Amino acid sequence: MNWIDYVAVGAAISPLAIVGYAYAGYPATLWLIRAVRGARRVVSPEAVRDWPEVTLTVPCYNEAGSIAVTLDRLLALDYPAERRHILVLSDASTDGTDDIVRGYADRGVQLLRLRERKGKSAAENAAHAKLQGTIAVNVDATVVLGPSSLKSLIAAFEDPTVGVASGRDVSIAAAQREQSGGEAGYVGYEMFVRGLETAVDGIVGASGCFFGMRRHLYPSDFPEHLSRDFGSPLIARAHGFRSVSVEAAVCGVPRAKSLEQEYPRKVRTMARGLQTLWYQRALLNPVRFGWFAWMLASHKLARWLPYPAIIVAMVGWIVLGVRQPIATPIMLVGATVLALGLLGWRWPSTRTPPRWLAMMGFMVAAGTAGLSAWQRALTGTKAAVWEPTRRTA
Repeated sequence: MNWIDYVAVGAAISPLAIVGYAYAGYPATLWLIRAVRGARRVVSPEAVRDWPEVTLTVPCYNEAGSIAVTLDRLLALDYPAERRHILVLSDASTDGTDDIVRGYADRGVQLLRLRERKGKSAAENAAHAKLQGTIAVNVDATVVLGPSSLKSLIAAFEDPTVGVASGRDVSIAAAQREQSGGEAGYVGYEMFVRGLETAVDGIVGASGCFFGMRRHLYPSDFPEHLSRDFGSPLIARAHGFRSVSVEAAVCGVPRAKSLEQEYPRKVRTMARGLQTLWYQRALLNPVRFGWFAWMLASHKLARWLPYPAIIVAMVGWIVLGVRQPIATPIMLVGATVLALGLLGWRWPSTRTPPRWLAMMGFMVAAGTAGLSAWQRALTGTKAAVWEPTRRTA
């Protein structure tokens, strides 16, 4: 082998090397740091004597089928009613959602309707003037919160260093049979990593389904095409606050029926994430932000880099295939794995695939979504108008 072969090998394995660090090396390093330094703990509800006044914001678009159930659950949460306000943000819904919400006015639920559809972030910007209390909590319209989840989340703010607190997502199955087992596995892994980050310093991204932020940090002019759940911990850190994941603040997230349904959300989420990271790129400076800069690069950037690296790897494998005969059977194995992944991705929604096939399908779908997201981010394509993923609660 000469230098061309070595370069080709490096290119061919570059996605795997980055993935190995992002998904194994990074959490292993966090675990070692926690073992040496000890863990930072989140305040428990038992330590709170005076519960602060909070506003729950519920962004929605055409959620007539689920908004009543969501409001009933929020009103039943274990939290002092006189200190809890609910503000539904309707992104110009057209299906009767607004009328349903107005029916809860006598129970303290307020409706803020946008006159024209502008997207989730625009609705949340408009909510700034309507917030009451010291903490704003974002809740998706189709999630299921544990009875004590809100108290657990708010208790974290008893620590004056905390600016954002995020719930713990739990992927739950809908009544019908599904094929999104890969998604459930990924959600569990993500919560594990956030727990390690919380113990070491703080998380670099919050759960879009359920997270709280100190009101004085809540932006009223957040760019509408960016991701607020990712951006909020970055804003908090820029102001000297850390963000935490609260294990007891359980948030049940219904899974999508299929990867086909979930795919557009993955593309949109990743593209917005890349654009948000670029918007807050100053936080990648380790001189100014120390541990956080490393964590941000490791958790976010290192997870997104393998997707463009796939193209580099393909070139590397082509070069090796021409110059090194041993590369040919390896390429055939890779092609077989890709074919199985495509099968898992396109598996009929009426049947449940084997778990290993669902995981392979999830990875292929994620890889394809990642390439599409990079294309959108690099071309500056903005997706301000929000199209929520329809999930069965």
